[in-house]
Amino acid sequence: MAPHHHPALSFRDFLDGLLTAGDAVPIARPVDPELEVGAVTRRAYETRSPAPLFSTLTGGAPGFRILGAPAGLGAADRGTYGRLAAHFGLERHSGPRDILEKLVSALHAVPVPPVVVADGPCKENIHRDDDVDLERFPVPLLHQGDGGRYLGTYGFHIVRSPDGSWTNWSVGRTMLRDRTTLVGPAMPQQHLGMIREMWRERGEPTPWAMVLGAPPAALAAAGMPLPARVSEDGYVGALAGGPVEVVRTETNGLYVPAHSEIVLEGYISTDETAPEGPMGEYHGYLFPESKPQPVFHVQAVTHRDDAVLPVCVAGVPPEENHTIWGTMISAEALDLLRSAGLPVDLAWCSYEAATCWMVISVDVRELAARRTTEAELVDAVARVLFGSHAGWLVPKVILVADDIDITDIDQVVWALATRYHPGTEYCFPDTPGIPMVPYLTPEEARTGRGGKSVISCLTPEQFLGTNRGTTASFRTSYPRALQQHVIDNWGAYGYR
Repeated sequence: MAPHHHPALSFRDFLDGLLTAGDAVPIARPVDPELEVGAVTRRAYETRSPAPLFSTLTGGAPGFRILGAPAGLGAADRGTYGRLAAHFGLERHSGPRDILEKLVSALHAVPVPPVVVADGPCKENIHRDDDVDLERFPVPLLHQGDGGRYLGTYGFHIVRSPDGSWTNWSVGRTMLRDRTTLVGPAMPQQHLGMIREMWRERGEPTPWAMVLGAPPAALAAAGMPLPARVSEDGYVGALAGGPVEVVRTETNGLYVPAHSEIVLEGYISTDETAPEGPMGEYHGYLFPESKPQPVFHVQAVTHRDDAVLPVCVAGVPPEENHTIWGTMISAEALDLLRSAGLPVDLAWCSYEAATCWMVISVDVRELAARRTTEAELVDAVARVLFGSHAGWLVPKVILVADDIDITDIDQVVWALATRYHPGTEYCFPDTPGIPMVPYLTPEEARTGRGGKSVISCLTPEQFLGTNRGTTASFRTSYPRALQQHVIDNWGAYGYR
């Protein structure tokens, strides 16, 4: 499939696929970017409704559109994970395991570097210098308590190390400050912050671009906690089965995906900061404080005709922080654990847990063969995970046997209720972690340490290869032939 007709490599083709599948709804009536876009999108998440495509907005210049909930979950008949699967060119009815195995497989494939092209759709309109006006876009106010309007909620930064050896694509939010500047986080533990520090040490601002309406596979990869100095662009090519087409920016020599909707170009200030936030966030809360964050100066804007601005309205899960970010964290963690030789079947950041826990299913046959103890297993898992970027992001880990489908939250809750014995939680108070976890104490948030644990829901018998009892369920309590007979006759029984 040619790159410009591949939904994983072209946001416009991805959107066309959603519309064709009935998983996006075109909204022609006038909608206000101030809160109304956010309210409609939040309700779409919470009712598992199709993604809203707003084409008539009462703010900003005419000709721009907004897509809400680009990776929200859908109704089962359209494929619960359909929008997420489409980011990777997978079938709409793909499930979590299908998606994870695709992501892990690409980690071990030969990287496919991007292809430089002379021009691309993102250059259909070019605004430079005095013609730059970010308020031309319908920048939404997403929650009534937000400290400002957010242009970047579903896009990624592009920066490059001064020696040119490392190009980093990383998801990050940016709040509108004025016509030519944005403000947003660049934490020193994040790759964006690391590269910014390299430029600061030279006394120079960081050349920077931001991509909105990016190729979906590129956006997802930018949210994956790959190791430092690994460039995401080659992984995207391996994941999509073909190279990303990139085009040179107008002002600073970076390369951006040619099939993007909107591209901002400029630099990150060396020392200038401004208040950012508050904002409704991925953990489901909005705290009232704003923080000083780096200022991003925009020197050029390029965009497609009828450009589409995708937005994530962060908050109570599931939304894109959970479906995209959580899934990419899961894939990286799964690969790390498998590569370390641990008896792991699957790893999954339950969407409902707001990327604050990861559930790991353990192959109990292999576990028994190892003749290890619970403490030894927990220590090995913690050493691998909490020493990685993926583990830095997720504070709690839950271990369960592989008879549990960890992508089914009902089964995870059942395992927690019936298999977790008080006292089988192992705390790691000195382990580094992301300071945005809402239950951290002020001291833990300040130092970036604490609040991390591994919870074992493995029973003593499972370390010996046996179980205390068998599961009583449709899948386990009846002969397979009878199960199939019931499924085949479900409608005859009178069920839909």
